[in-house]
Amino acid sequence: MPSRLRPADPLAVAAAIDRLSAGTAERADLRLLVKHFLALLEDKAPGASVEVRVPPYAAVQVVPGVRHTRGTPPAVVETDAETWIALATGSMAWVDALTDAKVVASGERTDLSVYLPLG
Repeated sequence: MPSRLRPADPLAVAAAIDRLSAGTAERADLRLLVKHFLALLEDKAPGASVEVRVPPYAAVQVVPGVRHTRGTPPAVVETDAETWIALATGSMAWVDALTDAKVVASGERTDLSVYLPLG
């Protein structure tokens, strides 16, 4: 199992969010925010029954339940960086992301709305 991600420095997160809001975010800002919010999700929803993927930046296994160890996970959530950050910060609702096809979620326990926003 891959090592757990670590939350980023709060000042770096705030600066990256400011740049994202201003439309001046760079790839490094997206990477920092994606990994930061995935790390918070790991803390809030420990487990390994759902794989959350935000390509090309990172993927984590979260949510209590049957542990996935090999091959394609039975439960997967996948989205882009901007959508993940919006979900994590509460500027987009889970149901809206699903309705607008900004998130693909398949399998049991993939409703992450109980864990979002992350803060």
